[in-house]
Amino acid sequence: MPSRPSPADNPGATPTPADYQALAMFRLTLRRFNAFSEAAALEAGLKPQQHQALLSIKALGAIDAPSVGEVAEQLLIRHHSAVELINRLVRMGLARRFKDPDDGRKVRIALTPLAEEKLSALATVHLQELRSMRPLLMKLLRNVQG
Repeated sequence: MPSRPSPADNPGATPTPADYQALAMFRLTLRRFNAFSEAAALEAGLKPQQHQALLSIKALGAIDAPSVGEVAEQLLIRHHSAVELINRLVRMGLARRFKDPDDGRKVRIALTPLAEEKLSALATVHLQELRSMRPLLMKLLRNVQG
């Protein structure tokens, strides 16, 4: 049975009731994951933005320790806000700053062993939650695909 054309297939088309339902359900699913993530961070003794910063530093650091600007870019915040967030992480013993060996003007950020431990525990529960949501997310994305 062929499906009805969707704006995803034709950008000029008017969204259908099914499109609105798919968008609403996708947004609700993302909000539920975000609420889960915030609660997990708080349970681990972190504010949600601190957890996001640690995750960004870890992900960016797979190649090279990120700069403050790169962390700000990942978190969609201004540079000075990232500086304050990183200051708090340093005071909490979760991050350390060091000068870039190639460019002394740049400050790089690295996680401490305590941060690695907290982040590993949070990543484990987040991955479990994503795995449990996977069938619904895949279904929602297929609906958008048309």
